[in-house]
Amino acid sequence: MTAKVVSVERLAAISDKLRNEGKRLVVTNGCFDLLHVGHIRYLQAARALGDVLAVGVNGDVSVRALKGEGRPLNNETDRAEVLTALDCVDYAAIFPERRATKFLERVRPALYVKGGDYEPKTLDPEERAALEKMDAEIRIIPFAAGYSTSGLIKRINCA
Repeated sequence: MTAKVVSVERLAAISDKLRNEGKRLVVTNGCFDLLHVGHIRYLQAARALGDVLAVGVNGDVSVRALKGEGRPLNNETDRAEVLTALDCVDYAAIFPERRATKFLERVRPALYVKGGDYEPKTLDPEERAALEKMDAEIRIIPFAAGYSTSGLIKRINCA
């Protein structure tokens, strides 16, 4: 792993430091199982919204619960390391839960970003409540149509 892959506890300390310095931490989360151009565009747009971008990476058990058997294709530490190889990603932290609520409560970002396949009202209610409680801004970035890991896996399996 790289120095940019940190524990949730370390990311919380980084978040506190940034807040004290008046800097804006942007956070997003997801599986990021097979990185594609839709992810890249989304992460670059998220990074442009603040001073630092941190990505919460769903752990392997939670990816399996969310996506089904055969997933993830890449293990959690590999997925986090690949994400942090991108210039736009400052940190990645792996969290074990299916939902990001505990991760968000611990890290307390200034801004939480999701892709355009979500709307603030369709976010998980516990995640949304945690973000509202900490007064974090929620921003939805337009969805890059035609890009999905599941779709890419289907195309690979048909090849």
